[in-house]
Amino acid sequence: MRDAYHEELDSIGEGLVEMARLVGSAIGRATTAILDADLKLAESVIAGDEKVDDLQHDLEARAIALLARQQPVATDLRIVVTSLRMSADLERSGDLAQHVAKLARLRFPDTAVPGDLHATILEMGQLAQRLMAKAAEVVITKDVDLALQLEQDDDAMDLLHRALFQHLMDDRWQHGIETAVDVTLLGRYYERFADHAVSVAKRVVYLVTGEHADEILPVTPVEGA
Repeated sequence: MRDAYHEELDSIGEGLVEMARLVGSAIGRATTAILDADLKLAESVIAGDEKVDDLQHDLEARAIALLARQQPVATDLRIVVTSLRMSADLERSGDLAQHVAKLARLRFPDTAVPGDLHATILEMGQLAQRLMAKAAEVVITKDVDLALQLEQDDDAMDLLHRALFQHLMDDRWQHGIETAVDVTLLGRYYERFADHAVSVAKRVVYLVTGEHADEILPVTPVEGA
């Protein structure tokens, strides 16, 4: 019985990794769709979000069943509860990728992104995908140091988000209000996607250590050591 119980715990972890990989792929494909005005690709991202939702519902049902049947305590309880929270982060990430794709569909055959912002949006999309890939690695390895690095990695997304707003506020903006709204939304989608990747990593820190990531201070090197 205990072997089956731990196999079920492991399968929940595998489900989280699959969700992370799916939403990471989705944000990458949605970025291509928004920049290339690729309607077919946008539609595939929109339709694909159903699989992420199904995985989340299945994982949630299995986690709740484990809570009811096994009444886990200590570390096992942390695994189940934290997994539920991570699945919610990942499901929301999938929604954000879908939002990008829906914006691409809305503006087709035009693109929502003016040419002078293509490079910035591309970089945001690529960074979002890398952050989620690292979050998936953290779920697999339970590497606390790697998990803590994600928050620093997210600083790059914050800088890109800030640069996007500076561009929008520039007096030389000539793309109109509708495009400004589109770009503002896109920036927010990518910024929030990155936040969810960081949140997943932080939850792994709590799972492994029992402490929240914000409570774990970086080690300061001893002078002369």
